[in-house]
Amino acid sequence: MLDRLSHNWRVQSRRQFFTQAGSGLAGIALANLLHQDGALAASAPVDPMAPKQPHHAPKAKSIIWLFMEGGPSHIDLFDPKPKLKELNGQPMPASFGKVVTAMGTANNTLMASQRTFKQHGQSGLWVSDWYPNIAEHVDDLAVIRSCWADGLNHVGSVSQMNTGDILAGRPSMGAWLTYGLGSANRNLPSFVVLLDDKEPVGGTKIWSSGFLPASFQGTQFRQGDTPILHLKAPNGISDEEQRGKLAYLKELNQRYDQQRSDDSELDARVRSYELAYQMQSAAPEAVDLNSETAATKKMYGIDDPETAAYGKNCLMARRLVERGVRFVELYCGSGSGWDAHNNIEGNHSKWCRASDKPIAGLLADLKSRGMLKDTLVVWGGEFGRTPFNEKGTGRDHNPWGFTMWMAGGGVKGGQTIGETDEIGLRGVGERYHVHDIHASILDLLGLDHERLTYTRNGRAERPTIVGGSVIKNLTT
Repeated sequence: MLDRLSHNWRVQSRRQFFTQAGSGLAGIALANLLHQDGALAASAPVDPMAPKQPHHAPKAKSIIWLFMEGGPSHIDLFDPKPKLKELNGQPMPASFGKVVTAMGTANNTLMASQRTFKQHGQSGLWVSDWYPNIAEHVDDLAVIRSCWADGLNHVGSVSQMNTGDILAGRPSMGAWLTYGLGSANRNLPSFVVLLDDKEPVGGTKIWSSGFLPASFQGTQFRQGDTPILHLKAPNGISDEEQRGKLAYLKELNQRYDQQRSDDSELDARVRSYELAYQMQSAAPEAVDLNSETAATKKMYGIDDPETAAYGKNCLMARRLVERGVRFVELYCGSGSGWDAHNNIEGNHSKWCRASDKPIAGLLADLKSRGMLKDTLVVWGGEFGRTPFNEKGTGRDHNPWGFTMWMAGGGVKGGQTIGETDEIGLRGVGERYHVHDIHASILDLLGLDHERLTYTRNGRAERPTIVGGSVIKNLTT
């Protein structure tokens, strides 16, 4: 009897020893990984993804950002310029001022648009023949023609349109929104990024959380049957075994946390493991487009090779916001596809075909389901394109005056806001900087961009840095 008790005591002692030792080693390893990930920053809430109260009543619950990367030409799509046609082939008049371009364009004779513009809908908004399907939805669009930005190149401009700064490192808009409102679901990420082919210029930094806790960064979904990598458990691992592993990992983390109560990021990391487990059951259903009807797939253009990629992403976006994802960003032409320095007719014809029907399908689908009223849809690139030519048949970068549009989510449709000069070079009158765009988006989602702050190095940082105003007359 004594031998048995002695044996059990030795067994329990060995187990206790190895458990405690394992916990310590795991804690050291976890701390090292957290340091490598930059995840030991302070100021994270106990549950960073818990829903938070907005500053004021929101008009929108979620946002779908249709990012046309590379710089779509506003003067060939939404901003017709009769004067440009009149001056076609002539040098730019000195009255429009000196222009320093990204590519140092030498042959800067003015180049009229070759597209045909028509007025559409009850509002009579102008849209070119490159976007015939989107033109059917103009009464839902607020077309902002006098946008402007600070960067001349793609890397800085894509960064600014996402983060507010031409220098990488600040939090993206999706991260700020998640930080401000938390998550509206517990089984999927709150901030999702969808790519069509290549990685955007600037890479993953443009959807990072910057100096905010890592919990708020975007989650990239990929094309294909497995948009979320490493989500599926290895073959042969049952759900019970997977749950057991996560429970044991949670226990080890909690023991580590007891010794370091000031490590607020550890709890966020533990919760990310929980989210990964929950996603194993929720995400496959959310990203499974096979459950959609053939008519719905056709509406998004999934049956056509030219529109299938963006059509799938647009349909995926609708399914995600339907399930509580707050921010979905869809890149069209990722890797600067719209960058038409040469042969703008060929370049834009390709990308307009790729995006027109899917975007129109998204707007129609959201509206038919009653979702457009509280889903904000944003369209635009990092800048527009110049009214003078480059290489004879292309256009250079234009951050001084370009077009973006918004629909749904409390936006008053069927209107144009702001304008560019007679040739579409610069915004005139009321001009709207990227910070104004961001301030307006946050306002529609119930957040005051001046009150949404995060203390960093003794300074109250905010998404619009030191600028930004909500665009007047944008909302209903």
